Amino acid sequence: MAHSKSLFSAAFLAGLTFAVPTFAQDYVARIGHLESAQQSRHIFLEKVAELVSERTNGDVEFQLFPQGQLGGQRQMNEGVQLGTLEATVAPAAFLGGFNPLVSVLDIPYLIPEDSDAAAALRDGPFGEALLDSFSDKGMVAIDLWPNGKKQFTSNEPLDTLADFAGQKFRVMDSSILIEQFNALGASAIALPFGELYTSLQTGVVDGEENPLDTIKAMKFYEVQKNIVVSDHGAMEDVILFNPMFWDSLPDDYKTIVKDAFAEVIPDLTAHKAAAVEAALATIEESGSNVRVADSDERAKFRAVMFGPASEAYVSKTGDAGQKLLDIYIEARDAL
Repeated sequence: MAHSKSLFSAAFLAGLTFAVPTFAQDYVARIGHLESAQQSRHIFLEKVAELVSERTNGDVEFQLFPQGQLGGQRQMNEGVQLGTLEATVAPAAFLGGFNPLVSVLDIPYLIPEDSDAAAALRDGPFGEALLDSFSDKGMVAIDLWPNGKKQFTSNEPLDTLADFAGQKFRVMDSSILIEQFNALGASAIALPFGELYTSLQTGVVDGEENPLDTIKAMKFYEVQKNIVVSDHGAMEDVILFNPMFWDSLPDDYKTIVKDAFAEVIPDLTAHKAAAVEAALATIEESGSNVRVADSDERAKFRAVMFGPASEAYVSKTGDAGQKLLDIYIEARDAL
């Protein structure tokens, strides 16, 4: 009898264990990106994840995968489209093949230098139209994150705009960036990023364009004598979610997620600026010839490059591109 009772008790207790709730998160999103865990993008993704978890009482969990752990950017973009990945934070430069309209961000001096004006542009009709352009691409774009500005480097002099003539610069594979350099009288060659250091070292190209923290991290300054801090190219990230995951969120949770990504932008910008300042100091200490272009010179760069780059963009994107560019011009003029 005692044996029967113990069997009954074990069965009863086993049944109870199945009834205990697991308290698992209702919504779990894996977010992949390319930067390291020490860089601004990941640090502020951690902050967003914390804010979202706190404000949804743990119902929404973001699991972060930096440094290409989930594949290259193309694989992550496709994963978001297919639903095998819930979200990615992608550099706009890596998205032109999925959505040609986003290449508007390749146009030099598109984003204002003033951070408040830049925020107004991102948050206004232009930013909204740009994010909306992903809606028929199997992606939900919820915000733009600033990720620094590009500068010019070369082994040849860059003392004036005239010095660019005849030089060869490496660019990402973008007709807009090629026209940017053509407008300066230079030529542009599309080369893989992994080949850039050696190409600069051996003279395949004279120069390149990248943010200062990238120039420092990749040690391009070791093989480049001259650097002009021109801030000519905006590096913007696009925050992309899978539509099925996004649509599964209650509306108030969608608002919480959007607000969290927007809320950290000022601190993200400041963190990035500090990284750029540290990189600039390292590069200057190396003995490189670093020159900061003043506002007049930047205005001259923009006057030369903006038009041809814009024409290349419209040539690539047609009426839809022209419409987005018109929205941009109207929004910029209103700032």
